[in-house]
Amino acid sequence: MNIDRFKHQHVEILSGISLLRRLSHQGVSDHAVDIAHELKTLAQVVIQHLAIEDRILYPSLEQSGNERMARMSADYQSDMKGIANAFINFARRWANATMLTRNPEGFRAEANTVLKNVHDRMLRENREFYPAIEAL
Repeated sequence: MNIDRFKHQHVEILSGISLLRRLSHQGVSDHAVDIAHELKTLAQVVIQHLAIEDRILYPSLEQSGNERMARMSADYQSDMKGIANAFINFARRWANATMLTRNPEGFRAEANTVLKNVHDRMLRENREFYPAIEAL
């Protein structure tokens, strides 16, 4: 199975998280417009990535005939639901420069949790899930 598209999206997602961190460290209020814009861009990539995983990747692996990969796929899909919902809610709440300016510390606190969870998940997929898929 060719997963190059998924891997490329991971690079985009991790780069987007890194950019949001840099902008946040430079000052949420000072960079609210840029943060809101970048968060919207990141959300588009994440939502597209999730949709493709749900429609193509997970079903393909579950129907692959490989019991180990089917279980791994189901576990990864189940685990991602909470991370995805938290990220989508976070992006909806904070992709607005006015909200960022009004509560920069609230954004930072939530970003530290939500973006860290997405970041850690991408790294785990890169380290465990994708190599297992490519070994099929």
